[in-house]
Amino acid sequence: MGKTIIEKIIESHSDKSVKPDDIVDVTIDGRAARDFGGANVVKNIREHDLQIADPAKTYFTFDCNPGGSDQKYSMNQHICRLFARTNNIHVYDINEGIGTHVAIEQGLITPGDTFISTDSHANIMGAIGAFGQGMGDVDTAAAWASGKIWFKVPPTAKVILKGTPGQYARAKDMTLAILRETGANGLLGYAAEVYGDIVDDLGLAGRITISSMNTEMGGIILLFPPNKEVIDFCSIASGKSISPVYADDDARYEKEIVVNIESLKPMISLPGHPEDVVEVESLPETKLDSAFIGSCTNGRYEDMVEAARILNGRLVAPGVVLKIVPATDNVWKKCLETGIIEIFKNAGALVGNAGCAGCANGQIGQSGEGEITVSTGNRNFAGKQGKGKVYLASPATVAASAVSGVITTAEHILAKPRLFSPAEITMKKKSKLAEKKAAHENDTVIRGRVWVIREDNIDTDMIFHNRYLAITDFDEMGQYTFDNLKGWEDFSERVKPGDIVVTGKNFGAGSSRQQAVDCFKSLGVSLIIARSFGAIYERNAINAGMPIMISDLAETNIENEQEIEVDLETGDIENLTTGDKTKGQPFSDVQMEIYQRGGLLV
Repeated sequence: MGKTIIEKIIESHSDKSVKPDDIVDVTIDGRAARDFGGANVVKNIREHDLQIADPAKTYFTFDCNPGGSDQKYSMNQHICRLFARTNNIHVYDINEGIGTHVAIEQGLITPGDTFISTDSHANIMGAIGAFGQGMGDVDTAAAWASGKIWFKVPPTAKVILKGTPGQYARAKDMTLAILRETGANGLLGYAAEVYGDIVDDLGLAGRITISSMNTEMGGIILLFPPNKEVIDFCSIASGKSISPVYADDDARYEKEIVVNIESLKPMISLPGHPEDVVEVESLPETKLDSAFIGSCTNGRYEDMVEAARILNGRLVAPGVVLKIVPATDNVWKKCLETGIIEIFKNAGALVGNAGCAGCANGQIGQSGEGEITVSTGNRNFAGKQGKGKVYLASPATVAASAVSGVITTAEHILAKPRLFSPAEITMKKKSKLAEKKAAHENDTVIRGRVWVIREDNIDTDMIFHNRYLAITDFDEMGQYTFDNLKGWEDFSERVKPGDIVVTGKNFGAGSSRQQAVDCFKSLGVSLIIARSFGAIYERNAINAGMPIMISDLAETNIENEQEIEVDLETGDIENLTTGDKTKGQPFSDVQMEIYQRGGLLV
């Protein structure tokens, strides 16, 4: 039986034959930590007296807050710089741009390589046929110290793009079409490969756009077989000969997803859910307050060119703010050299220095309560980029909307922009501080009171919002748990040490932030039971020694504040209040070992 791309890459980096569900130690070619996660990586390295395995393959990338405009971000960056100086680690500092893009531009990662970062969109590496994975602080520290990390070989899905998109559709529109087909968890736990007549002609920028949103599909990574453009780009960037990895003709795929893009029109994601995708033309007239072009999804030079083509000779609509952030300094400089920056400024746009922008809550791109924004970003979870409502679309659609004052397409730019009327703003009360300790640490049988949250796709911004990312104090985290999940904002005030959370599918979707696990430990929550977990979240919980179990318990008649008993070794679950019994997935040997030790680094 032949191998898929992901299987070949992992196999070549583990020196053993692999198949789906095997757990192997994978050698990592590039190991990066960002500014918000980097300080925690340093803390883990120091607390456990670890050494850096290979400084030449280890990097800091400061892309979340390039301006250092937040005191905690600035302190974290300073901690990382000091550590880098004493350990001969290269810092791609605040002037460089998004770390994953820098890794490709600088030739740090090439087709067939492996890469990890404290960035949940490290799977952008799939755009060049490499393996990239976002990981938490503990995982990253372990990889820095050993040069490798354990990984479960995922099954592979095949995504086939069928047909030719319409005249005004771009890579982002194809991405949203795939996301509409897969939903938020249709690729959960899968690596995916993309094929179709249009794929070989798709440039690096378009591949980056599609690969970057695999996280929003629940996937591990979305890989493109490298074409000539990608091979040439990576060869020049790295200064070495490239040996791309391709799937065998008889490779086995667990499932096949066909996405019809024939005559595809410009698409848009509705606020709150990237997967809630419709045609732009189907929207009722929607007045804009602001627009954003950039992010790791659409911050390439080609994206800037697309926006400039529409903005050239036009002005941003009165009262609308257009914010533009190129992905890297190289993109910024090229825009300057070719006159694109001048076009942006003449149109009335605010141009920021290269970086992640509002997606990481550390730069321009945030929105106020009641604000309507159309963005080229990859996430529009409630509260992700402020208190406003965020639509996701292509650079062409965003630029056209910015000059029209309403959401529209490049085909239907208004001759005269719409004006807007004032909107009311309401404020939200924050929860109180809770200082609680874990009640059942390391027990293999856990008994506790349950809180049942019958929702799927609870993302990390709902669990622990990105405005708190700079918090590293364990005892401070608990108070913010679920304060961005509607109906559960007061969870930290209701929960008691030893309580158990029961929920639905894809719990912990989204970011790689470790705090979304640690906040539960801070509150003393003894166990989280879900139908499935986001891939990064599952790793973070296991590595932190936080008990999690996969089970359909939320689908039973269980109710809040009933008491249950759970055996982590057997998966047996008993409702002590009703006497009902069900099963969960027992801990694997790896999970149990890490749990009993109290964490991966202990």
